[in-house]
Amino acid sequence: MSENIGLIAGKGQFPLLFAQAARSHGVQVVAAAHRGETDPALASLVQELHWVYVGQLGKIIRIFKKAGVQRAVMAGGITRGRLFKEFRPDLRALSVVRRAGAGKDDRLLRAVAAELESEGITVVPSTLFLDDLLAPAGQIGRRAPSPEELQDIDFGLQVAREVGRLDIGQCVVVRRQVVVALEAIEGTDDTIRRGGSLAGPGTVVVKISKPNQDLRFDVPAVGPETIAAMKEAGAAVLAVESGKTLIFNREEMLKAANQAKIAVWGL
Repeated sequence: MSENIGLIAGKGQFPLLFAQAARSHGVQVVAAAHRGETDPALASLVQELHWVYVGQLGKIIRIFKKAGVQRAVMAGGITRGRLFKEFRPDLRALSVVRRAGAGKDDRLLRAVAAELESEGITVVPSTLFLDDLLAPAGQIGRRAPSPEELQDIDFGLQVAREVGRLDIGQCVVVRRQVVVALEAIEGTDDTIRRGGSLAGPGTVVVKISKPNQDLRFDVPAVGPETIAAMKEAGAAVLAVESGKTLIFNREEMLKAANQAKIAVWGL
């Protein structure tokens, strides 16, 4: 009898890729999909699909326990603005928020994971079955960064670590050793566009995991949309953390990066 694994699904293609990979490993997926966030196409890739609102933790636990789920993953983020506008916490979620406090993503997600584990549902890394999507080290695209761009990468890395330590965001945009944009609630792509609007062409984008990143959730990810935003902003380099960053649609992404002469580098 195959395992039923739980999937707490957010936005983007990450939940779909996880479901496909799980199925290829002979594992059946029971998904809790978030209304207004999760791609409805997930329904065709899972054994069961249940729609929930952001904050319905008790409902997710009941769904998983009924399906005999003992392991679960969190794949795909939730638009942060939705947390202000459409957060519908049930009593279980309110209890977790009261204990963990609001505003700190990692602390709250760890508390959610602990609540699931108190019911016998172990939260495992979202990269389960997806190791082949993790970024390698060194030159990934056709073009390598110039010496000046490598200096900006090193500088951006230092800044990104501090921003991550404060649990603000994962992405920074720099140019000529100057910070021009830091990711906050708007997300990576809008941060890249803002950096380009402020500093012009030639910016360097650094996206890394937070210090002591819990790979069970909130794994940094890039893809063709990232390159599209960089092309729009005139950005020159994308630097990501090897082994801790997911690259979606790698072939398509690198083709676009190569055409735009954007260097992609694994830290």
